[in-house]
Amino acid sequence: MFPTVREVIALDSVRIGAPRLVAGESGLDRPVRWVHSAEVPDIATLLRGGELVLTTGIGLPADDAGVRAFVNDLAEVGVAGLIVELGRRYTASVPRVMAAAAQKAGMPLIELRRPTPFVQITEAVHALIVDAQLAELRATEQIHQRFTELSVEGAEPAEVVHQAAQLAGCPVVLENLARQVLAYDAAGDRAEMLLDGWEQHSRRVKAQPSGSGRTGYDPDTGWLVTPVGARGQDWGRLLLRWPASGTAQGFAASGGGDAPADAGPGVTRPAPAEHLAGAGSAERAGSGRAGGPGAPADRPGAGAAPGRDASWEEPDAGLAAPSATPPTRLTILLERAASTLALGRLIRRDAEGLERQLHGTLLSALLDHSLPVSEVALRAAALGIQLERRRLVGVVVRHRDESLAAGTEAGQAALRDLADAVSQALREAKQTGLTSAVDDRAVGALLAVRGEEEPALESFAAALRRGRADTLLIAAGSGVDSLREARRSLVEARQVAEAARHDPTGPAVQRLPNVGLPGLLHLLRDEPRLQTFVERQLGALLAYDAEHPKDALLPTLRVFLEHGRNKSIAAGAAHLSRPAFYERLARIERILGVDLDSVQVCLSLHVALLARDALRG
Repeated sequence: MFPTVREVIALDSVRIGAPRLVAGESGLDRPVRWVHSAEVPDIATLLRGGELVLTTGIGLPADDAGVRAFVNDLAEVGVAGLIVELGRRYTASVPRVMAAAAQKAGMPLIELRRPTPFVQITEAVHALIVDAQLAELRATEQIHQRFTELSVEGAEPAEVVHQAAQLAGCPVVLENLARQVLAYDAAGDRAEMLLDGWEQHSRRVKAQPSGSGRTGYDPDTGWLVTPVGARGQDWGRLLLRWPASGTAQGFAASGGGDAPADAGPGVTRPAPAEHLAGAGSAERAGSGRAGGPGAPADRPGAGAAPGRDASWEEPDAGLAAPSATPPTRLTILLERAASTLALGRLIRRDAEGLERQLHGTLLSALLDHSLPVSEVALRAAALGIQLERRRLVGVVVRHRDESLAAGTEAGQAALRDLADAVSQALREAKQTGLTSAVDDRAVGALLAVRGEEEPALESFAAALRRGRADTLLIAAGSGVDSLREARRSLVEARQVAEAARHDPTGPAVQRLPNVGLPGLLHLLRDEPRLQTFVERQLGALLAYDAEHPKDALLPTLRVFLEHGRNKSIAAGAAHLSRPAFYERLARIERILGVDLDSVQVCLSLHVALLARDALRG
């Protein structure tokens, strides 16, 4: 929100004093919270930090020790800088001891070589501060309005990310806990440059939240990061790349920038001061553009800005100066976007159930609890389907042909035909139950079995496959004896169907025991806790590999575990000598802080590897 010292000394009200930077160039980008003029040596006790102090020096100590203490006291309290007008106390320049103390403290020290009304500097800077605060409020209001609209509209994650990038003028990426990109907007940059090697790059982003917030900034990589989640369960991260070499352009274009077009009187677009000008500055003082407001007409060089020559074009460097942290509004924007994404995910979960309820299917009512179980049983009985005192088995049927794109006309037609075929197979197998499309690729059924579960499933599968060979995948959940547990069986059947869809050699009816550990992990691949487990077990090793791509250790760990922890056989499979292979295993132990001779440790690492494979598709 606040102008920097660099921007202040570029103001017209300061330029008329022919400013020259004497020391502390490294602190030019300190924010100026306020401007304070003083002529007493103990002014530091009245300051809170962030002030730009103006003085003529008439009240400062005459001895070097006193001057040095004055500067050190200002630096300790955290002032933004010190401006000294020459002429009353100091004539040619400020004392060398003052310059040396300011340089050592990294505090900007500026000389004004012409008489300058301090009140004009104070008015101009305070106007900038007030205007920046108003701009910040306008930008914040725009952020809240835009993301409130997106929340009400139920915008998809891609749209939320796009709007965030448009508002910020910076690239934005949404990733899950496994560092896989879910949505992104390059904000005009090349997408391949943004996403190439994303997982390794993301692991190098070390953004620690500041204060009590959840958002952090990593100045080394330039990414602002905030977690995404709700109800205490984070499921992703939202990242915004803020270029520290300039200000994001999205707000300026929308009227919320640092230099709005409707800036008040006396607020001008700052240009760089003639700092470090050295000799020859006075000779150029009479040439250039008109001076700032309030320059007396009878002052030497009036009508020209001191320290500028006729060839100096108005640059933008004053606004493009680097800053230590991103603007507050970008943090607000990122957190508001993350909240919208988290809320949208919760709403979409409920919307699926509501959509199914609108379709009027009792099967979807069981899946999303949109109706009491007793009411589902009552309505099913009214349809002639007895669900009470029956063995209930959830079944999901889908085409093995993945070319039937979901949502297309051909896909919808195939789904309708499949739903008809499932209903017909129930009748042929002399079974009863509820049937309905459970998504745009699969049809679900809740079989109400009187006798044995397995023969009923085999009869249903035989009737369904008749004339269709192996074009269908049939998956069943565990049988339950209560309608209250039916949802568990249906969900399990859907998960088994998803895990087994690439296995053409499975049994006629796929069940959970058939999919094994890899299949189980595949079922759980969208579970944030599984992603967290992978990060906890392998995160340090993955981070090492990201830093040393030519000496990656993960393949070594994989071949060691896949060969039953037999180091000799694993070394041969890795085409490495035994000493080299053993040395790599020792490095893995040091990086992960584990003992690879422990069966339990290796089991956890092997499960984490399999889970990572499931997460990567």
